[in-house]
Amino acid sequence: MRTHTQETQNDLTPELALEILRDGNKRFINNIKAHRNLLQQVNETSSGQFPFAAILSCIDSRTSAELIFDQGLGDIFSIRIAGNVINQDILGSMEFACQLAGSKLIVVLGHTKCSAIEGACNNIVMGNITALLSKIKPAIAMETKTTSSRTGSNRTFVENVTANNVSLTVQKIKEQSSILNEMERTKQIKIIGGLHDLETGQVTFYE
Repeated sequence: MRTHTQETQNDLTPELALEILRDGNKRFINNIKAHRNLLQQVNETSSGQFPFAAILSCIDSRTSAELIFDQGLGDIFSIRIAGNVINQDILGSMEFACQLAGSKLIVVLGHTKCSAIEGACNNIVMGNITALLSKIKPAIAMETKTTSSRTGSNRTFVENVTANNVSLTVQKIKEQSSILNEMERTKQIKIIGGLHDLETGQVTFYE
């Protein structure tokens, strides 16, 4: 599989970019890898990069976007932070990826059994982690189905909060970045959420 060029990037639509990720995840869960010459990709990307997507995921060691979507060097921008939340720097990175570098897709990727989500549900207070987990609290407040055992040990509660957190992050990207909102409105890009199941490896996209 060859490295993306400006021509192949330009030819992609947001929908085709999403299909590339779907196909890559299918290969991952079936333990199949596309053939890549990584050294060749190093050489091909030394003078420029043309990634087709930007993926915001958690820092969890099991959620490497390059691996679970079977992508190589120069294919995607990988943005990682505990709980896949956003801040001004992350929004700026997404604007760079799409407006300046030509990416066609933004994915906010949550995952099952997320320790950051569990920590927020357990009201963990610890150093700078406190401020980070506070960004997840709106997703907890949004979860009104669970009336008891609203803690990190309640798997259903945590899963619901995880889904809410992804949806709210997608919403905040559109609200807080006029650049990305306009690019999606004019169909230059697509902004979408998804969930990575740690037990199966499968990614389900929220459309």
